Amino acid sequence: MGLAALWSCWWTGVLLSASLLTIWNLPAEAQLALQAGPPNTQSEKDICLCLKPLELLAKPTISTSQGIVIEHRGVVTFRCYTVNINVSIHWVSNNIPLVLNERMQLSADGKSLTIFTVQREDAGIYQCEVWGASEVQSSDITLLEVYYGPDPVEIKVDSGILRGGVVEVTKGSTVNFQAETQSYPAATYTWYLPNDSILPPTTRTLTIPAVSGKDEGIYRCLVFNSATHMSHLGALKVLVLASQQSLAKPCVVSPSMDFVENTSSVALTCQSTYEGISVRWFREGRVLLPSERLVLSTDNRTLVIHSLQRDDTGPYQCEIWTWDREAWSDPLWLTINYGPDRVDITRDTVSVVLSTVEVKLDSNLTLQCWAESQPGAQYCWSCEHLGGEYTGGQLVITAVTWAHQGACSCTASNPLTGLARSASILVHVVGSQSPSLSAGTIAGIVTGVLSVIALVAGLGYYSRKAGWLSKILGDDPVSKASQPTSGRKHSTEPSA
Repeated sequence: MGLAALWSCWWTGVLLSASLLTIWNLPAEAQLALQAGPPNTQSEKDICLCLKPLELLAKPTISTSQGIVIEHRGVVTFRCYTVNINVSIHWVSNNIPLVLNERMQLSADGKSLTIFTVQREDAGIYQCEVWGASEVQSSDITLLEVYYGPDPVEIKVDSGILRGGVVEVTKGSTVNFQAETQSYPAATYTWYLPNDSILPPTTRTLTIPAVSGKDEGIYRCLVFNSATHMSHLGALKVLVLASQQSLAKPCVVSPSMDFVENTSSVALTCQSTYEGISVRWFREGRVLLPSERLVLSTDNRTLVIHSLQRDDTGPYQCEIWTWDREAWSDPLWLTINYGPDRVDITRDTVSVVLSTVEVKLDSNLTLQCWAESQPGAQYCWSCEHLGGEYTGGQLVITAVTWAHQGACSCTASNPLTGLARSASILVHVVGSQSPSLSAGTIAGIVTGVLSVIALVAGLGYYSRKAGWLSKILGDDPVSKASQPTSGRKHSTEPSA
């Protein structure tokens, strides 16, 4: 038989074998593999058809390190077990082939899948598949739960006009609040009302029928997830308008309230929920216009006053207005601290400023110290020949003595401005006696008295004359002056 005939016969055998296999369906456990090769003999009898059984795949099993994970706090590992060899492992999530991301990692043999920093989108069902040459086997499903939230809370209303974080509602209308957040498992909701009352944990909605002025304020909702132990607080401010045509009241705010004359500036802001609305500024009911120290922003919402003066003290208001409506803010009172200015010292209730005061011996003296200052100044007195300092604007000295003669000074200070000023007054004590007698004067007086006594003894006056002499000596003013005054004590302690 020629070579061409042999090839023709060989292909006929292959086709015949294929036809037989198509008609004869073997059971799965007895599948055969067809092997055929070109003839290597000279006879048709040497053509052979070789069949061998295929390896069957067993169903894999899947396990997980943990089935419940808190978002951002856990790592989970899945493992796929199979008894077959020479197979490939594939992973399925939520019934679609798993696409790995930067947080996922497969082992070298593909049998382990690790998810780092688990997130909520990783939740769902997982399976592993074993792929053989002609067969695929899937494991049972395993569930991964991811607890998360609550996310930041947003409070919405179904009525009114929302402007930024403020909603305007009309008096008498019904307002429905709804807190929106994401949380698994479901969170609990606690509402805090403007009057500081707290509602028991409830649902995400809150209804206020027939809203009135007393319902105006800030509403807060605390959302809590008991599984993640996390919470978030949402807030919404509600303004109640008399009618839909009313404007919500603006508010004047200042970043600071500590101002010192000539050293401080202030920037007042008119806060309003309306955009592009006209704004005017007032102090004590008079409109404020730009000047050398007063500057307005382009939209008039910010008022800047440079180098504040004491005359800038007062209530400030802003007004928002349209062609048919207007609304005023509450007054914001600014106090400019200054002083102390010049210190004045007066006596008693007399307003005449003194630099010298004359006071009689043994009388009382009241001195008053005063200086213009905001806040009121603190006063401190000190006097010559008197120890210590005395606080208060008034200095009272009772029973003036010679020791009180001299200068007294008063210092006024302002702790807020850090300034202090002083003034002095000279106290001059006057009386019928001199403050002291010199030693020569005292010696002359003593000598004169002794001379008179010797003269009387020498003349030998009768005893009746002695009475007359004693009378003369008793009326002598020099004898009176000889009595010492230093032994007498005067109170030198001033009383305030």
